[in-house]
Amino acid sequence: MLAAGAAALLVALGDVVVRRLDVYLGSELVRSDPVRIVEAVITGVSFLGAGTIIRHRSKGQIEGLTTAASILFTAGVGVCVALSLAVLAVGATALVLITLRGVGFVQQHFESDAGSRPHQDSEE
Repeated sequence: MLAAGAAALLVALGDVVVRRLDVYLGSELVRSDPVRIVEAVITGVSFLGAGTIIRHRSKGQIEGLTTAASILFTAGVGVCVALSLAVLAVGATALVLITLRGVGFVQQHFESDAGSRPHQDSEE
């Protein structure tokens, strides 16, 4: 929620800043590129998401990829909300929730299958 809120806030503030500068300096001096604001949100949130990825050297496993992707997605939802694309934000959120539930179900299914198989030694 915080990532989505921050993204929405930053995009909205970018619009406010451009409008205020336009009033104070005139339209000929102020040129804005809204894509740069979205790029800054993506960069900042991606840096935050990268901090959630953990590599376990002893196990040879990586954790946190789904968390990092979810944080980036919530920022995208925040950008949608800031741009008044609420229907897109709700629809995309529903699809992601369905996807995460489906992946969780498949993961549990494979983990339970792996746990029920007898362990085989490679020396046979």
